[in-house]
Amino acid sequence: MKTQTELVTETEAPPLNELQEIEINLLLEGLYQKYGYDFRGYVRASLCRRILNRMKAERLPTITALLEKVLHEQGYLERLLNDLSIRMTEMYRDPDFFAAFRNEVVPLLRELPEIRIWHAGCATGEEVYSMAILIQEEGLADKTTIYATDMNEMALAAAQKGAFPLKKMQQYTKNYLKAGGSKAFSEYYTTDHQFAYFQPSLAEKLIFAQHNLVTDGSFNEFHVILCRNVMIYFDHGLQQQVHRLMYNSLAAGGFIGLGSKESILFMPKGIHYEEFNLHERIYRKM
Repeated sequence: MKTQTELVTETEAPPLNELQEIEINLLLEGLYQKYGYDFRGYVRASLCRRILNRMKAERLPTITALLEKVLHEQGYLERLLNDLSIRMTEMYRDPDFFAAFRNEVVPLLRELPEIRIWHAGCATGEEVYSMAILIQEEGLADKTTIYATDMNEMALAAAQKGAFPLKKMQQYTKNYLKAGGSKAFSEYYTTDHQFAYFQPSLAEKLIFAQHNLVTDGSFNEFHVILCRNVMIYFDHGLQQQVHRLMYNSLAAGGFIGLGSKESILFMPKGIHYEEFNLHERIYRKM
């Protein structure tokens, strides 16, 4: 997990000259025109840093040389997408959020005949499995379906395996307990010398699918939408667009959970939400 200092550094704009700015625009336009991946509304500083890091790794002299590889070299797109995709995640990230969800949201979800939860921008699935465990512990697994989506197919493939580095389990266990976990966390997985493999039963009500928040539309009505620490990488216009998608996808009385640095209140649809738990960025659609 990246520290707060590293996150701040990532959003600082690297110095670019006028020609490089033009090249960045051409690269982003090429990704959209040829492959349909639209990064044009992402925060430019973070994008530029990731692009320049890929150039350095490949020892490319210019951004145009990177664009040429993307357009003409088979398999190179996936490599760049891994750089540009948001992959920062961990199990029970921000444990207080999951504790608040367990104690304040779950009692209201119990009243529903069925529950649909959408993890948007799920990356490699750590928070998805965190929620699956929480829902199982609260006795709601039989009537809950969790949809986990991301634009990155490689990240989704990793998420579907339900296998996470064993070296991270100590931190994940601490997060789980802080989030109100009621069992020995090790009961949920088996291990080998390298990975922890979570129980297949946890994945029975998980549906993984590719979905791009920037270019794709609503595909269901949900009682809970979690899109945490994703929109901080979007500019204001793109944030408004994605919030409209979330609003159209959320049932009346449903809940949306955002990251600690994100808010819905200053968006055009913000007036249609109440601050259910403002500290943990949980809002309820009125």
